[in-house]
Amino acid sequence: MHAVSLPDSKAHLRPALGLLLLTLAGCGLLYAQAATRLTGALFPAQANGSLVLRDGKPVGSLLVAQPFSGDGWFQPRPSAAGYNPMAAAGSNQARSNPALRARIDAAIAEVAQREGVAPSQVPVDLVTQSGGGLDPHLTPAAARIQIARVARTRGLDDRQVETLVQAATEPALWGVFGQPRVNVLELNLAVEALARSDTR
Repeated sequence: MHAVSLPDSKAHLRPALGLLLLTLAGCGLLYAQAATRLTGALFPAQANGSLVLRDGKPVGSLLVAQPFSGDGWFQPRPSAAGYNPMAAAGSNQARSNPALRARIDAAIAEVAQREGVAPSQVPVDLVTQSGGGLDPHLTPAAARIQIARVARTRGLDDRQVETLVQAATEPALWGVFGQPRVNVLELNLAVEALARSDTR
């Protein structure tokens, strides 16, 4: 009988390690660098967080909600994360949770008083938190209900502010996906620009 010769493990180890290193370098480094540079070149604004700049300084992102204080601003959806991008989350409260119902009832009463409308007229997105807690959009109805307050505080005509809301209303994506929406940051910047131009 002839003895069976076992393959030299070292001879197979070298090409395997070489392939491993080549794959790591190609997929883990070169591909990632190429994809990052390509997307940065094709979509520079989105690749940098869709930041909005004023006088060269960032004032916010079109992708992340932020709080606005004062009656002269359109208010965004409530945030379970306190508008903190590092803690994005929903409330995780079940619909059967009495605390959720109590919070929503209190929010409805607050919004109704702030906007001078009946509680039944308060749009649901002004009193409920989004899943991520940082939704930068409102429904057109939630923006329209705030027009009178913002216009009055800014010394503007309601129709002027309504025109801004209409201009800021984005349609459903490709006319099919999602619902019409209003980016709160864009709308507030437009209101501020209009108020400044009216005072000149």
